[in-house]
Amino acid sequence: MNEQSFLFFKEVQRFRQKWLWYFLIGMFVVTFALVTYGASIRLAQAPACAKRPSNTGVLAAVGLAELITALVVLGLFAMTYLTTEVRTDGLYIRFVPFHLSSRRIPFDTLKTYAVRTYSPLREYGGWGIRWGRSGRAYNVSGNRGVQLELVSGKRILIGSQRPEELANAIERASGRPGATDTGGQ
Repeated sequence: MNEQSFLFFKEVQRFRQKWLWYFLIGMFVVTFALVTYGASIRLAQAPACAKRPSNTGVLAAVGLAELITALVVLGLFAMTYLTTEVRTDGLYIRFVPFHLSSRRIPFDTLKTYAVRTYSPLREYGGWGIRWGRSGRAYNVSGNRGVQLELVSGKRILIGSQRPEELANAIERASGRPGATDTGGQ
C-alpha cells in the first residue's frame, strides 16, 4: 500500500449473526453428546480385561478433544473479519486470518462495477471467501455488495453492509462511474 494513498472508504465486517453462533454451539453440543454416547456404549460392550482403560478416562479424553476442537473453531470465527478499503491506488480486500496482507485490485484492471443484491447460498454456497458460478466472493453477512468485473473477465463480489458508499468511493477514487444497481447478476 502506497504511503501517499488517500483513504476514501473503509469497512470492517465480522461474523456477528446470532443464528451462526447458535448453530456452531449447537453443532458442538450435539456432536459431543453423540460421540460421548458412542464411546460409552463401545466401552460398555468391550470385554473386561486388565489392560482396558477406564470408562471415565476414555470419556474424559473424548470430551477434552471435543472441547479443544470447539474452542479452536469458535475462536477462528471470532477472530475472522473482512476489511475493505478504497484508496487512490486501488481497492484493497483482506480476509483475516486467511490473508496475511491485503489483496489490491488496481483501478486500471477494473472494467465495471455495480451495487447488487445476491444470494450468498445459491450463488456462492455461503459466506467467507467463496467461488461460485458468478465468480469469487468475499462476504461475511447479508446479501448486498458491489460486483466487480475485471478487464481479464474475472468477476469478484465484495459483500458490504454499505454497498452504495463503497461504490461511490470507487467512483471518487477511480474517476470512473459505476453501473446502476443490477439487482441480480
